[in-house]
Amino acid sequence: MTTVAAPIDRATWRICWVIVFGAFASGLDASVVTIGLDSISRDLHADLSVTQWVASGYLLALALSLPLTGWLSRRFGAGRVWLVALAAFTVASGLCALAPEVGLLIVFRLLQGLAGGMLIPAGQTVLGQQVGAARLGRVMATLGIAVSVAPALGPLVGGVLLQSLSWPWLFAINLPIGAIGLALGLRYVPRGTPTETHRIDFAGLALVAAGLPLALFAVTSWGESGQLPWPILLPALGLLAWFVLRCRRHPHPLLDFSLYRNRLYRAASLAAAFNGALIFGSGIVVTLYFQIGRQLSFVGTGLSLLGFAGATAAAAPFTGRAVDRYGTAPVALAGAVLAVASTMPFAFLPANAPMAVVQLLLAGYGASVALVSMPMGIAAYKTVSPAKLPDAAAQVTILLRLGGSLGGAAFTVLIANHLPDVAAAFRLGFLAVSVGAGGALAAAWLVARAARNPGRAETMAG
Repeated sequence: MTTVAAPIDRATWRICWVIVFGAFASGLDASVVTIGLDSISRDLHADLSVTQWVASGYLLALALSLPLTGWLSRRFGAGRVWLVALAAFTVASGLCALAPEVGLLIVFRLLQGLAGGMLIPAGQTVLGQQVGAARLGRVMATLGIAVSVAPALGPLVGGVLLQSLSWPWLFAINLPIGAIGLALGLRYVPRGTPTETHRIDFAGLALVAAGLPLALFAVTSWGESGQLPWPILLPALGLLAWFVLRCRRHPHPLLDFSLYRNRLYRAASLAAAFNGALIFGSGIVVTLYFQIGRQLSFVGTGLSLLGFAGATAAAAPFTGRAVDRYGTAPVALAGAVLAVASTMPFAFLPANAPMAVVQLLLAGYGASVALVSMPMGIAAYKTVSPAKLPDAAAQVTILLRLGGSLGGAAFTVLIANHLPDVAAAFRLGFLAVSVGAGGALAAAWLVARAARNPGRAETMAG
């Protein structure tokens, strides 16, 4: 059954594109720096084992800030949190570019991650509270362009900068983006209405601040070494379990896990976690395919990924309109089918397959990413009231990051364990991606089933 999509006024679109500025800067920064770690090590006379914390520290700090975003958005207003986070992210980027030694660079990078982690969930909260459920698909899909495309552009942007300039420009590139976004945000982004009057649960914050980064570090280490670091992972899981129990019993929890009583929210948020594993994991497989399987340079790899990024960007607006018109589940199901159809052939392509064929399949997969991933987050947000959006945005983003880390580690280990047999490694890698796409299809089916009988549902007003 179709519905007539409610129109979106120009002022709302203006807010949406301003929010995209911040999301793009954060997404680009997550991948653009990795390519420059070797250059940073040489210039700052540091071991690569130390310099890698420039990348790992950012991701850990980003994870740490996510649970805090919900409380801050309720306490001060999501728009204010977004503006402060963008300002802090921009300043930290400048400090990173000026860092004279690796220790300070890591510290500034941690600050950058803390601020960058708040941009996407706070921005999603601003948009959700601004537009209401009937128009949520189109604006969230527009934000999804930046979230999906920026990491794919990172290797290309980083390669070009390192060929022409030096590593500080990997951070300095954020300065004009942040300054423009901040100037526009101060003018157009609504500040939000504070609703939280209680003090933050510091004990709960301490538990998640230790558990979540440790869990991400454990699965990332698994991807690098091929062995699960149980001495790190088990305490991390214990801390996270303790955090969940505390939130369920606390009168004013840091995150509101009562949202999971809603069957549709539960299915959609868990599906988002599964999609995170598929998207981030497959991104690693495709990047390694061009670098190792096709022996391309960093810039060549980045250029080869443009078809994927362009297809995702092109499909995102269509995805938003389709979600508002047909609902989340049908769109996600169609995307999952396309994901299986476009990734399975990679497992059987010869090593010298024509690049045109590779790009055609990659474009199909890029479009499927928009179709299968964005509706899951939208489905979760549509089930909650505007007052609960800060919690929903933080929870979905946390699950997306955890799933992405796990998927990236699993696919990296699978490929590494079968090298130097390149053909076997990438055949199994792409078969695993196809299995993941099949899992995304199952997850979309669960959302469709939950949508027909959501149980205790709290529908977003608007």
